[in-house]
Amino acid sequence: MASLNSSSIIIHEHCHVSPPPTSTHSSIPLTLLDLFWLRFHPVERIFYYSFPSPNTDSSFFFHKLVPRLKTSLSITLQHFLPLAGNIVWPSNSETPIVQYNPGDDGVSLVIAESELDLKHLLENSPNDAALSRSFLPHLESSESLASVIALQVTLFSNSGFSIGISSHHAVLDGKSSTMFIKAWASLCQEDQERTCLVPELVPFFCREIIKDQPNLDIILETSSKIFTDDNNNDRTLKILPFPPKLEDSVRATFNLTRADLEKIKKRVSSKWDMVVIDEEESNDNSTLYPKPNTLSTFILTCSYVSVCTAKAIQGVESNRKKFAFAFLVDCRNRLLEPPIPTNYFGNCVWGHLVDTKPNDYTEEDGVVIVAKNIHNKIKMISDKGVLEGAKNLSSTFKSLLSEGVEVMGIAGSTRFGVYEIDFGWGKPNKVEMTSVDRSLTFGIADSKDEKGGVEVGLVLSRDVMKLFDTLFHAGLCID
Repeated sequence: MASLNSSSIIIHEHCHVSPPPTSTHSSIPLTLLDLFWLRFHPVERIFYYSFPSPNTDSSFFFHKLVPRLKTSLSITLQHFLPLAGNIVWPSNSETPIVQYNPGDDGVSLVIAESELDLKHLLENSPNDAALSRSFLPHLESSESLASVIALQVTLFSNSGFSIGISSHHAVLDGKSSTMFIKAWASLCQEDQERTCLVPELVPFFCREIIKDQPNLDIILETSSKIFTDDNNNDRTLKILPFPPKLEDSVRATFNLTRADLEKIKKRVSSKWDMVVIDEEESNDNSTLYPKPNTLSTFILTCSYVSVCTAKAIQGVESNRKKFAFAFLVDCRNRLLEPPIPTNYFGNCVWGHLVDTKPNDYTEEDGVVIVAKNIHNKIKMISDKGVLEGAKNLSSTFKSLLSEGVEVMGIAGSTRFGVYEIDFGWGKPNKVEMTSVDRSLTFGIADSKDEKGGVEVGLVLSRDVMKLFDTLFHAGLCID
């Protein structure tokens, strides 16, 4: 038994869980959509659960819960063999592959115990940003090999547990990661060993459907310009350093109810025609689309939260005045030819920068301006294709950084249904996108309390978070 942090957490076990012995060798190539993320930091998420009974003791955790999680994980991995393997780069291959070797490979699983109060961690109010990091496993990567996922299950004395996952972005995007967790949970819910998955959770691994997509050659060029280091080692698998920003930082969760979203929508719609955006703001096209009949939850959430974030940062750090916003688009069912199925497992996302001016986010009508620009970008994607403008992405991105522009991003989705993931002991009390602390990113998820609501998680410095809280709630009080 080794102590990771003697004041808060103890490691009881570090093991590797492998698929059943009958599993065979598996090898799949990385597509160009995967290779874009080859050096990117792990995507980290934590699911927090309370025990079904307040009288549950630690023996239940160690003698029933953990063995059931291990058994069901092994069974699940037989459907997701690449996750039990590693990213390697054979000498005779131009690109890396994901390879599983029976008898050698498996998923790293840490069983830990924390002295921290689970109720404190479940609060939405700001907590020290570093607290959550104790409940996440380390994802190994080196010059020649990188793990695909790592897991950690942490006990909170007599109150509940958490499941933390660190996943390599070059193998799976958010939808794929959620599919795996849902599959694991579904096979864990019953004491008897069930081995079959429902059709929507059966992963589709065929890479040919991605290779056949047109114009993907520009992605590899783009990735080589964005996620690179100064060593010019083109064949390394070592993840680039994206250290968490933890010093004097806090993590908090905010909720936008359906009523809040409706209020923002009415405000944006009422000023839509009054607020003019310059066609020269657009880098990829000059089309300004007409006012829509309605606005999506995504547009409303992104415009409101990004503007609150920018104004909070500027209010505390007056020298930071330039901002931009980027988001990922799921390419599944995006009118690509051939169409990509919804259960495609891998990376099927591409990024877009919103065509705003750097000071738009701190303008009085910033929410309206940003909402219009996000709407225009989404319409452009629908009309011209998800890869429209990709060839200019790296140059635009680097130009913004050179000009001192803070690029805000978004992680997660309200469509993942993370609060429905039940391993057999109830739905999660909280789901946290922990890796948002590695950049100026906010995570979004469906609300656990209300259908149609949105949960937003972010990490900011203490003073900025305090002002963000004020701006966020004050803006929702305006009729």
